[in-house]
Amino acid sequence: MEQPASLPERNRVSAPSLPPRHQRVDGHARIRFSSHGVGDLYQRAPCRMLFPDREQGEAPLAVLITTSGGLTGGDRIRLDIEAEPEARGTVTTQAAEKLYRVLPGEADIRIDTRIEIARGAVVEWLSQEAIIFDRSRLRRSLDIRLHGDARLLGVEMTMLGRDAMGERFATGLVHDAWRIWRDGRLVWADALHLERAGVASPGPRFGMGEARAMATLVYAGADAASHLDLARALAPAPWGGATAMHDLLILRLIDRDGMALRAAAVRAVTALRAAALGSPARLPALWTC
Repeated sequence: MEQPASLPERNRVSAPSLPPRHQRVDGHARIRFSSHGVGDLYQRAPCRMLFPDREQGEAPLAVLITTSGGLTGGDRIRLDIEAEPEARGTVTTQAAEKLYRVLPGEADIRIDTRIEIARGAVVEWLSQEAIIFDRSRLRRSLDIRLHGDARLLGVEMTMLGRDAMGERFATGLVHDAWRIWRDGRLVWADALHLERAGVASPGPRFGMGEARAMATLVYAGADAASHLDLARALAPAPWGGATAMHDLLILRLIDRDGMALRAAAVRAVTALRAAALGSPARLPALWTC
C-alpha cells in the first residue's frame, strides 16, 4: 500500500514548548492540647505527627515530621497549634528541615505556623533548624495568639547552607516574619528579609558580617523581664543579645558556624525552659539522636 507523503518540514506544526509541571505538596497539621493531653488532631501529607513516650516531668509531646524529605519550589506547609485553658503541650520537629533550590518560574516555598494559647495554658514550640540551600526561596511566618496569662516558649533557627559540605547560600530569598498578639493586641512584630542574586562575594553577607546561622528565641509570660539577666548571659555580645518588653523576653543568636549556633541555642532553650516553665533542664531526646 502506498504510504501518504509526509508534509514538508516547513509546513509541520510543532507543539508549543511548555515548562515541566512538577508535583508539589500542600501539607497541613493541626493539633489541640487539652487539660487531659491531646484533644484533637488533623494531618494531611506530607505532614505527620508522632507521639513518643514522654519523660517524667514533661508535658505531652508531639513531633512534626515532613515525609517528603524536604521542600522545594511551590511546596507549602501549614501547622496549627492550639491549647485549651490550663492545657500544656510541646511541639518539636523530628530533624532539620531542608529547603532546596527553587527553579525559575516556580512559587516560593511557604511554611506558615499559627499558635493559639488560651488562659492558663503553656505551649513550647521547639523547631529544629531550617537549612537553606543555594537558590532556595523561603517565606516563613509564625503567628502567635496569647490570651490572658497564657505562656509560650518558642525557638526557630536558620542556617544558610551546611558548613561541613562546603555549601554557600549565594542566591535566593529568606523572608522570616514573627507576629505575637496578647488579647487581640499586637505586642511584637519582626521580619527578617534576606535576598541576593549572583555569585557570593568574600565580603560581608546581608549585613551580618561572617555569620551564616541565626536563631530567635522568645519567652512570653508575665515574668519575662525577671529572666533577662539569664538570657543575656546565654547570649553574650558580639554573637548574641537579649531584651525584654511587653511581657516578652527576646533572645537572638548568630554565628559563622551552624553547629556552634545550634549548641548555643540548645543551651539557651534548656536553661530558659527550666527557669521560666519549671520543666526539666533538657530538650526532647530526639534533639540529640
